[in-house]
Amino acid sequence: MLKYINLGYKPKKRDVVVEYYVEPNGISLEKACEQIAAESSIGTWTTISTMNPTIAKKLRPTVFSINKRTKEVKIAYPPELFEAGNMPEILSSIAGNIFGMKVIKSLRLQDIHFPKQFVDSFRGPKFGITGIRKLLGVKNRPLVGTIVKPKVGLNARQHAKVAYEAWRGGLDVVKDDENLSSMKFNKFDDRIKLTLKLRDKAEQETGEKKIYMPNITAETNEMLRRAGVVKKFGGEYIMVDILTIGWASLQTVREANLGMVIHAHRAMHAALTKNHKHGISMLTIAKISRLIGVDQLHIGTVNVGKMVGSEEEELHIEHDIEDKFMSKNEKGHVLEQSWYNIKPVLAVASGGLYPGCIPKLVERMGNNIVIQFGGGCHGHPKGTRKGATAIRQALEATLSEIPLKEYAKLHPELKLALDKWGIA
Repeated sequence: MLKYINLGYKPKKRDVVVEYYVEPNGISLEKACEQIAAESSIGTWTTISTMNPTIAKKLRPTVFSINKRTKEVKIAYPPELFEAGNMPEILSSIAGNIFGMKVIKSLRLQDIHFPKQFVDSFRGPKFGITGIRKLLGVKNRPLVGTIVKPKVGLNARQHAKVAYEAWRGGLDVVKDDENLSSMKFNKFDDRIKLTLKLRDKAEQETGEKKIYMPNITAETNEMLRRAGVVKKFGGEYIMVDILTIGWASLQTVREANLGMVIHAHRAMHAALTKNHKHGISMLTIAKISRLIGVDQLHIGTVNVGKMVGSEEEELHIEHDIEDKFMSKNEKGHVLEQSWYNIKPVLAVASGGLYPGCIPKLVERMGNNIVIQFGGGCHGHPKGTRKGATAIRQALEATLSEIPLKEYAKLHPELKLALDKWGIA
């Protein structure tokens, strides 16, 4: 059988470098690495007569790093193994059958480093951070928004009214929840028409740009139809559940070049990311999402909100990091790294947030974020509009470096929020 381990190998600029966490099942770590490299590329479980030296030399990947203490492994794959611009095919190799092998107890795809020819084969974001800020006319501060609650149950008219109250209270954006699509009691087309009409009203009354992010998640052709409806009524954003629709569908939406910002919700990610010994890291999902072309992406709340998540990994995605295996174009935080012509992505923090979370979120995540509130807006003692006002006040206090409790003395909406939820 072919040998895939060469700890003296130095990855070439053209290689696709993949990092794994590996726990073998009844064999050595080295033998597990051999089988992972083989199964994810040109090999199989036994010697085969159809393998020839040319194929082996040109397409064989190399395991060039094995850390027995941490069980971390790095494999360099020649680019000829993959079809550029085809993310499903790439993942079918490096995240495919290898997860089902009996000789592997646990396996986690930790990270992927793509060479320039692969980066160039994807569109990346159409708008990115700069385009989003230009659209909203907001230069430096974080954007603040809400998710209409309850998740499902409101009819189209009620949904639009809740959105309007949030905008009037001072929020920049309102989005659908991940499981709201086109129910009998809340048809997609009706919701879009009514909500965007009230968005226009809120803009006229506040003098601020307001954004609605409708969830178009559905079968691929229906998603494109729904995107067309959004555009028809003046919408500038669409939202998709990137993992439940799949990478091919996401790429179809991006390749359609619809001229609208793509907001990426990561529903179902924890099925892949929650177990830190098995699955696929959120870091990897973030990289793939950016390559394909989302403009903003949920990455977590650095342990401030209700959702489980590794603060280290979330900051790895959103903040400065150093990694000796990165190319010079891949230094920096993942969503804003210099990836040749691929625009940076705006990070989204959402899940169990309330006004008292804002100082800690801004301290840890910076200003290039969208902070989204559900119950932390609509659960305000005085309702949605006052909840939105309290959020905006908390942001103003944070940016002015004024303690929230001090600012709340002259801002009753914020005081009520702090009395109910406190400060994170």
